[in-house]
Amino acid sequence: MRMRHKKHGAERIAACAELLIRPAETPADPQTYFPVSRPISLEIGCGKGDFAVGMAAKNPDENWIAMERVPDVACLALEKAMTTKNDRPDNLRFLIGNAQNLSALFIPHSVSAVYLNFSDPWPKSGYAKRRLTHAGFLALYRELLVPNGLLKFKTDNVGLFEFSLEQFAACELEILWQTRDLHATEKAASNVMTEYERNFSSMGTPICSAWVRFPEEVRNV
Repeated sequence: MRMRHKKHGAERIAACAELLIRPAETPADPQTYFPVSRPISLEIGCGKGDFAVGMAAKNPDENWIAMERVPDVACLALEKAMTTKNDRPDNLRFLIGNAQNLSALFIPHSVSAVYLNFSDPWPKSGYAKRRLTHAGFLALYRELLVPNGLLKFKTDNVGLFEFSLEQFAACELEILWQTRDLHATEKAASNVMTEYERNFSSMGTPICSAWVRFPEEVRNV
């Protein structure tokens, strides 16, 4: 569903400038966007920001970057984070951009974990290369992640989950953990839900999830 254009969106985003990353002309160390150096976690497709805001608060020993392609959606995430101004930790920043440009945004091996939450499944077969778990994107994550860095993936779309497992295997990713019903597992207690996840879980839709990493011996360094 297409989001209605936000009135005064540019001005609203500008009002949240303290949380917004302005990309450098050359790939940058993401640590430079934070006052304190900590392991970097990157959420690609942060939506309205529930997950990133929740995880940053829950994990103050990590720096969080929430990336969103659509400015009108990023506006809502930024404003959500700004509402916690008095209690907001200094470990959360937002980036408006496309995951295809990751190699131009950040230096190699600078991110500890990549999170993909309810990414667009692009169900038509001709659009497979647009899926964020396609081998082409996995190659970008391989370059971006530190040694033993993790990719954590959640989706309600069984077709996308099965496709993703096939891509992980084809790219020789090590699957550390997987489930087709996240909320029935031991990890449910520590799971931070997105708005999308809450809505679909309330209707009884099971959530698929996988945690994977690239084995060190096949990593390009």
